[in-house]
Amino acid sequence: MSDGATTTERRGFIRAAGLGVAALLGGAGGAAAAEWSAGEKANVKTVSDFCAAWSSRDIARVLPFLADDCVYRMSETTPAVNGHAGVTERLKSWLDDSSLVEFRVLDTSAAGPIVINHRVDRFMAPRPLTWEGVGVFYVKDGKIKEWSDYTIKVQR
Repeated sequence: MSDGATTTERRGFIRAAGLGVAALLGGAGGAAAAEWSAGEKANVKTVSDFCAAWSSRDIARVLPFLADDCVYRMSETTPAVNGHAGVTERLKSWLDDSSLVEFRVLDTSAAGPIVINHRVDRFMAPRPLTWEGVGVFYVKDGKIKEWSDYTIKVQR
């Protein structure tokens, strides 16, 4: 795939994610949401199970939900990392240093392969962290292919 095609796909993903985040945070203005399709339900389950796996504090239980070539962006201000090695490098120390890890999902939205959740993540570590934000996940073939988090607030 050429760099131009990749850039176009990423722009489309970011545009769709931005619209989804706006809808999730801004509400649908009273309009009833359509029922999720079977595929959307499966994608939501993948993301929900992934979020629940973090409480194990075991990276080996988290990684199987991610595609081998996944892209992860910890926040809107951090560069993306690639693959299981990149995710492990970015997050394993948080798991190792924490006595408790919790991803509490407050709300979930889905549109095709995109799942968006509003959640509060807690890491009980020597320097505790509570993060509230929105996660945007692109799910393909039952695996999370792209995952980006957007911060609402951080409490240390």
